[in-house]
Parts: sequence; structure tokens; C-alpha cells
Amino acid sequence: MIHLLALLLALLALPALAHKPSDSYLGIDWAGDRISARWDIALRDLDNALTLDADGDGAITWGEVRTRHADIAALALQHLQISADGQACTATPGEQLVDDHTDGAYTVLPLALHCPPGARTLALRYTLFGDIDPSHRGLLRLTDAGGTRTAVLDPAGPAQGFEQAAGGRGSTFMQFLREGVWHIWIGFDHILFLLSLLLPAVMVWAGRRWQAVPRLRDAVIDVTQIVTAFTLAHSVTLSLATLGLVSLPSALVESAIAASVVLAALNNLWPLIQGRRWLVAFGFGLIHGFGFATVLADLQLPQDALVLALLAFNAGVELGQLAIVAVFLPLAFALRASVFYRRVVLQAGSTAIAALAALWFVERALSIEILGL
Repeated sequence: MIHLLALLLALLALPALAHKPSDSYLGIDWAGDRISARWDIALRDLDNALTLDADGDGAITWGEVRTRHADIAALALQHLQISADGQACTATPGEQLVDDHTDGAYTVLPLALHCPPGARTLALRYTLFGDIDPSHRGLLRLTDAGGTRTAVLDPAGPAQGFEQAAGGRGSTFMQFLREGVWHIWIGFDHILFLLSLLLPAVMVWAGRRWQAVPRLRDAVIDVTQIVTAFTLAHSVTLSLATLGLVSLPSALVESAIAASVVLAALNNLWPLIQGRRWLVAFGFGLIHGFGFATVLADLQLPQDALVLALLAFNAGVELGQLAIVAVFLPLAFALRASVFYRRVVLQAGSTAIAALAALWFVERALSIEILGL
């Protein structure tokens, strides 16, 4: 249980990472010897690297972005190396625009790529923001005569290679499977919501207090109901949002996710819902699904590639979630009858989670920062 407490403390120490992970979106169109690209990079990430907000008023204006176009292009091209058949390509940036994604404004950097004629392979080395944000990822959409492929570009990873008109479905599936696992593991608001529901799974409310469940079977049944309900709910809204059938404002979704963490944690302190907490998991899981969907929705993939990425990403989220449960349940059950578990892990842990999530809610609802979190 010391490991569980350490996990809780580690999560509470990283509040800034509770928002949507940092992503950029790189689209490459490869038609014979003509190769062009569109690179969408979040203004908030560029502000961290280049300080776009020149007057420090907390708002990045078009004028502030426009005066830094050359710096933005230079930074981007410094961290993207593309080669064809082993020979370096040169990139010429075009006129930049600003576009809105589900999580805010992005600069749009068009690139004309000049590569050796007749190339059959492309290799990409992506290192953008690798020195300031280890959670950053580049989401690639590559379109050629063979269709559309996707990949996740890791600033800390090796160069990735692509053959013209190659299928690559297996590679795409594995890429987004890993990305799903990674997304749940760094989605601290999602983890804290799940933990808030799991903490009382080894307890039962009786005599106006929490008491240890007598059998492991009881805890397993409760955990299974909670995880299944959460999985079904967020899978539904993840699919609907990714396929473009339902859309909600990012600020509303992120605020509702923070509120769900607050309510789930407070329910451990004042149990209004006890025996059917799976209903809470299902109801709020619908909101969490919209949060997961932001990773895929902005890729603008064609339907066939999107479905494969969606299936792989969702499977990865479930694997990451099950890994958390597999670590939590044995430890929690072993110490369920101790004062340490009841007072420190359940009560103090739930109080800390509720307080932190309340800060997230205020930040997200009002678009402000509190104590730099």
C-alpha cells in the first residue's frame, strides 16, 4: 500500500499535466515527386518555447503571432528532418495561418518539401518540444497513392521510415495502441477519477462508517462493475466524437472532467451513492470519452484510417486502465482493514484529490492559472 500512496502523491505533484497532452499535427501528401506538408502546432506550446505573448496579458493575438512567423518556422524546421531514399530533403515554409482545434488555437505552417526525384522511402526525425515537454507527441497523417497512414512521432524516439504505397495497417494499430496506453497513464485527471471510484471498492459502508469487505470476491465484483461501466461509457463518446457525430467545446469537457473527479472523491467522504457506484462511472465516463477523443479528432483522417486508429487507441486506453487496476486491487485488499488505509489512503487521499480537482475546475472553467499550476 506504500506504493499506492506513493502513486497518489506523485499524481498530486504533477497538476499541470492534467490537461490535454501536448500534440502537434503533421499532414504529408506524397504524390510522385511532389511532396507537401501542413504542420499544425499549438500556440500555447509555442508560447512556452518562444514567448509569443509579448505584452504578458495572458492572450496571444494574431498580431503577436504574425510578428514571430519567422521564429516559428525556424524553430519548427530545426526539429523536423525529412530524408528521401537516404538523402536530405529541404523544406520551404509558406504563409502561416491560425486554425482552431478542439483544445485551442494552432498555427498552421505549410511546407513545400524538395526531395530527390523518384524516391520510394521517406524517413522522419521529429524532435519538436522534446527538451521542454516530455509528454509531447507529433501525430502524423501520411497520404500517398496507397491511401492514408498514421503514426505517432516521439521526440525522444528514433526516426521513422515509410515506403511509398505501403499498407502499414499493422504498424498503425500498434502505434495508436501504445498511444492509448500512454494517454491514460499521463491523463492524471482520468486516473484520479478512476482511483476515486476504486478506493472504496475494498470497503463497505455500514454503521455510518467504512468497513473492510470480508471477501476478495466482493471487491472484484465491485471493481469489475466500475471498470466495465467506465469502459463502455467512454468508448461510446470517444467513438462518436472521433467520428465527428457529436462535438462539445473543449473547455466544457475539461471542466466537466475536473468536476467529475471532485464529486467522485467527495462521495468517498460523504457516501451518498454506495452500492451502485458503477452508475457514477458510467455517467461521468461519457464525459471522459470526449476528453480522450481530442487526440484523434484533430487528425482529420479519412474514415478507413480513422476507424483503425480509433480501435487501436481505445484498446490501448483499456490496457492502460487494466494495468492500474491490476496494481491497485491486491494492495488495497491486503490493507483494507488497517487504520492506515481507512484514514490515510481513503479519507486523506480522497480529500487531497477533491481539493486538487477543484483547482483544475476553477482553472478550466475560468481559463485562469492558480499558483502557476
